[in-house]
Amino acid sequence: MSGPGPHNLDRVPDQDGYLIINGDGAVMASSGDLENDERVAGILMNMVRLASRIKINPDKPETFKRLSVVFDDFMYVATISSSKVYVSKRRHNPQEPVLA
Repeated sequence: MSGPGPHNLDRVPDQDGYLIINGDGAVMASSGDLENDERVAGILMNMVRLASRIKINPDKPETFKRLSVVFDDFMYVATISSSKVYVSKRRHNPQEPVLA
């Protein structure tokens, strides 16, 4: 399921892995830390499906474009395009707050 493709996810900076998930929740391609990780794919698809049901503005049919799940050391960034979910696992280096 790994390998380069037309999606260019291999070029994302600070990336530890990626998933491409179809609308049925099946992993179409994967790499790095997320290589063949069906469990993470299922969890993220449930989160994407739940987020897509939330009405942001009742007057306009808006949908979200990106979902970020942030942990201390890494984050998952999920984007929907062409009926697929593209997930990138990236290192997270939060900046220290500026105290005055």
